[in-house]
Amino acid sequence: MSRILQIHPLNPQPRLIAQAVEQLRNGAVIVYPTDSSYALGCQLGDKAAAERIRAIRQTDRHHNFTLVCRDLSEIATYAKVDNRRYRLLKAATPGPFTFILQATHEVPRRLQHPRRKTIGIRVPDNLIARGLLAELGEPIMSCTLIMPGDDWPLSDPELIEERLPHEVDLIIDGGPGQHEPTTVLDLTGDAPQLIREGLGDASPFL
Repeated sequence: MSRILQIHPLNPQPRLIAQAVEQLRNGAVIVYPTDSSYALGCQLGDKAAAERIRAIRQTDRHHNFTLVCRDLSEIATYAKVDNRRYRLLKAATPGPFTFILQATHEVPRRLQHPRRKTIGIRVPDNLIARGLLAELGEPIMSCTLIMPGDDWPLSDPELIEERLPHEVDLIIDGGPGQHEPTTVLDLTGDAPQLIREGLGDASPFL
């Protein structure tokens, strides 16, 4: 069965954060809170765990994952960011935004868009997520926890446990989350392009 780990949303216990990260490093698929809905996550480059996430979401191999990062300096390792894009990212992070950027060679090819060579990047404003990222020392490969046939992401830990009793290794209960996904902005062109409206207010950037 999926293990439940209750972590305080405002004062995450370091011991519990370390336990969750140890599971990630051992190939686990986890559910964890962000500043929007809950997310599915695994270690960067873990092909088997990524396939398990695709099976839960019932998506094909072309479904794009998001790299959830600690901060702007980590983004620069995995995405190509010039001065103009850096200023926009600085204004919007941490927060409920996902940015589509050109991937660097540090990103495994199977995680990139097959034609455009892009990757989704985000920096969440959530203490549990940021604690996991700090302890792990690298991005978490993630996607929104929205189940096949559902219109909205899952945000209630008890409901997540009911819907995923065996499919994941660990569910981090950080309290109720938001019902909406992130706002997605494509920064690969000359001007930002709104791909999906979500929690983040994109109007200052468009």
